[in-house]
Amino acid sequence: MAKLHPRPIVPFAVACAGIGTFSLMDAAMKDLALSLGAYSAVLWRNCLGALLMGIVFVATRQKWPPAAMLKIHLWRSSVVSVMAVSFFWSLTKLPLAEAIGLSFISPVIALYLAAVMLGERIGREAIWASIAGLVGVVIIMAGRLSGDYTDGHIWGAAAVLFSAVVYAYNLILARRQAQLAGPIEIAFFQNLLVAVTLSLVAPCFLVPFTVSHAPMIGTAAVLAVISLLLASWAYARAEAQMLIPVEYTAFVWAALFGWLFFAEPVTLPVLAGTALIVAGSLIAARAKPIPAAVTPAEVV
Repeated sequence: MAKLHPRPIVPFAVACAGIGTFSLMDAAMKDLALSLGAYSAVLWRNCLGALLMGIVFVATRQKWPPAAMLKIHLWRSSVVSVMAVSFFWSLTKLPLAEAIGLSFISPVIALYLAAVMLGERIGREAIWASIAGLVGVVIIMAGRLSGDYTDGHIWGAAAVLFSAVVYAYNLILARRQAQLAGPIEIAFFQNLLVAVTLSLVAPCFLVPFTVSHAPMIGTAAVLAVISLLLASWAYARAEAQMLIPVEYTAFVWAALFGWLFFAEPVTLPVLAGTALIVAGSLIAARAKPIPAAVTPAEVV
């Protein structure tokens, strides 16, 4: 089991890099989901990710995990499967930045799930970080949302909110899993088991990809693997309550990538909200974590 890092700013910075990489992957997945559908995009990405991480797993001579650890990997992969398909489906209905903004309810839920499920103390810094982040999101969304929704927008928003609740639970699982397994093991088994889980309904929903889709699938798979490795390393060395507010910085990346790839303008409310989100994350980075012991039996 990895110990808490003596300098919390290090796992904090690594987690920020992971969020940035993951947000870029979101942009690639939106493009794929629009052309292949969310289910097929997620399945093909994880198939390639499993292949890439399988090579790394074997090359680095990783040990095969015991049955109890495999159960943990399978459970989190099942959760991730549901979360990913619902979220990437929402990206076909909503702008990237808007979907990310709505998903920010998950870090708040996860912050308090960490207290219930992991026995972590909710420090004053974490609470203020959450408040700052939420206020930033409110400012951004108030400036971005017009109030005029089609049926597709409504269902897209519902899918984001559902995915956000599942994602909150996933954040807690990520902390527990990272305390018991290394980043390479986690990345390999998550990609493999998500692909296996989703393949159960492949005859009904899978859309074959073409040569033109291959570069984007490869890009999404590589970015997903990198972000997962970074997040796993960070969550093994810092408490969830310190890293969860970092999730808010995803909106900064979403606004940037939305502007670059989907011509979404960056407005004054976006800039003001971003300032608060960053401030909240910096507050979280200064938190003094109190470790909580975890055993495999506690995970599921």
